[in-house]
Amino acid sequence: MLAQQLVNGVLLGATYALFALGFTLMFGVLKVINLTYGFYFTAGAFAALFFTRYVVASVWLALPVAAIAAGIIAMACDGLLLTRLRRRGAPELSSLMVTVGAVLALNSAAAALFSPDIRRLPVGLVSVESFNFWGVRVTTAQFLVLGASIVLVGALIWLLRGTRVGVAIRAVAENPEAAGLMGINTGRTAALVSFVSGALAGAGGMLIGLNFNAIHPYMGEEMMLRGFVVVIVGGLGDIRGALIAGLMLGVVEVLTAGYIDSGMKEAVSFAILVLVLWTRPSGLFGAPKLRRA
Repeated sequence: MLAQQLVNGVLLGATYALFALGFTLMFGVLKVINLTYGFYFTAGAFAALFFTRYVVASVWLALPVAAIAAGIIAMACDGLLLTRLRRRGAPELSSLMVTVGAVLALNSAAAALFSPDIRRLPVGLVSVESFNFWGVRVTTAQFLVLGASIVLVGALIWLLRGTRVGVAIRAVAENPEAAGLMGINTGRTAALVSFVSGALAGAGGMLIGLNFNAIHPYMGEEMMLRGFVVVIVGGLGDIRGALIAGLMLGVVEVLTAGYIDSGMKEAVSFAILVLVLWTRPSGLFGAPKLRRA
């Protein structure tokens, strides 16, 4: 029983980590808490839903479609809402308030357009077959979620650490002004970061929709709460922290639901958040900022 719960927790935590990676990348580079990020998660799930229903019922094609669609929406939202504020050097609170209004408008528009009803992916999109390993049952959908999460996380790490684009992204994250003086197009880099972050959210939306077979316009709001817990516990802007905290949160939620009460998993998650903030305000892996007099 415990082994099954731990496996379920790791599989759930993999999607939390994938979602939080884009969120922490966006904050780490652009220095803004973009609350429209949850809408990208929803957009990816709906893109996969309509693609598999009306184009091709293929999960392998639906995943990149969901990622690309959400990435384009993220890039458009960043260009329309935040680029002008960055150019004017607006304070972070201005960006936060703009994205609060934007996400309310986007969620309301999605609910009006698609209705708040729960939708299901096509029957037979993924095999219902399950595999048994020493008493631990893993479904085909769970294998797909874990495999896709590993591939996407690996691709992100390769992009940041093994390419010239990654060097530019890290330079902009460290010092945008100095990066611009060195010839890096900071506007184009910001757009790329928005696209990559949105793509990760969109892929996560499809994977969560596949795992639970439930897609609705407000699913991004629910995920944002967990995203906040993951990025703050792991450390804002720290990719390693997002990975570890995401896996940890998935295991904690599953164990809480299995051994205490399913209604208590959110309370336990936020209790961990408060405890971490009390003891390590910068997160488990975040570096504290030095203040000079």
